[in-house]
Formats: sequence, structure tokens, C-alpha cells
Amino acid sequence: MTLSRWWRRISGPAVPDDVRGALDPDEDVVAAAEADHGHVVVTRLGLWLPGETGPRRVDWHLVSKAAWDADTLTVVEAVETEEAGGAVLLRDLPPVRVAVPRAGRLPELVRRRVEGSIRARHRTDLADGGGAWFVLRKVPGADGVMLQARPDPGTDVEAVRAMAREAAEQLSGGS
Repeated sequence: MTLSRWWRRISGPAVPDDVRGALDPDEDVVAAAEADHGHVVVTRLGLWLPGETGPRRVDWHLVSKAAWDADTLTVVEAVETEEAGGAVLLRDLPPVRVAVPRAGRLPELVRRRVEGSIRARHRTDLADGGGAWFVLRKVPGADGVMLQARPDPGTDVEAVRAMAREAAEQLSGGS
């Protein structure tokens, strides 16, 4: 092994210039790869994606889905729509696709980080034909977990909100 390869291995991946200035002071880069229009970067706090106005981080607890197909990463990001008695209701944004011709270990690391943020998940189908996912997730950089509820499109949000409140109360030790 050459000295330069050895040094890269022990010092971690190079931080791309387009991401360097946006990182939190204690945010270490785990992996990075060139993508169309920028870089895809994995840190302990989230997944950095290229954007129209520069790179942006999607925190791990807000990655609803990440999938790889050949050299393309598809990410479905969730946004918090409201708080419901200790739980958070989410809505998925449209998928973002990024070409990453030489992904290296990124697929493995992204999968590991997304799955590692999930502590438990439960699917509930409702009588109206809709349903919701209830997921306990670890929030990067925070202690404890967060209960998230993600209603299917067209599902009665009030019913999901009530279920989320009840679940959050039970998890917190309430009756």
C-alpha cells in the first residue's frame, strides 16, 4: 500500500469543497463520492445531497427511503408537518435522484445509517382503506428516540394524529 493510500485510509475521506463550509464543526465525513452537480456525502448526522443552491443535509431520521439502482441514488426525504402530543407527523417529499457513477461504499453506508436510525416500526391499516407507519427513530446528535407517524396519502390525518398522541403517551409511561 502506498503512503498516500495509507494516509487517506487513516485520515478519512477528503471533504469536498462544496460541502466543507456547510458542515457542522463536529460533523465528521464518513464517505464521499462525486455525483452529478456536486457530491453525495455521508456523515454521522446525515446524508449530504447536491442541490440547486448548493449541498444540503438530510438528517438520518428524515430519510424515509434510500435506494440504489445501478449508479443512481434515490432518496425520499420526510418533512415534519406537526407535533402530536410527543409524536411528530411526517409527509414525504417527491423522490430525489442523484447519479453517482463511482459510489464505492456509499450504498452500504447509507443503508446502514438509515436502518441504524430505526429502533422500531409498526404499520397500521385503518378502516377507511388508508394507513400509517409509526416509527421510533434515533435523532443524530440527540439523546433518546422520536416517535414519527407517516400517514399514507389520502389517509384520515386526524385518526393518525389521535393514534400518534396515544402511542406517544404510552411510550412516555402515561396511562
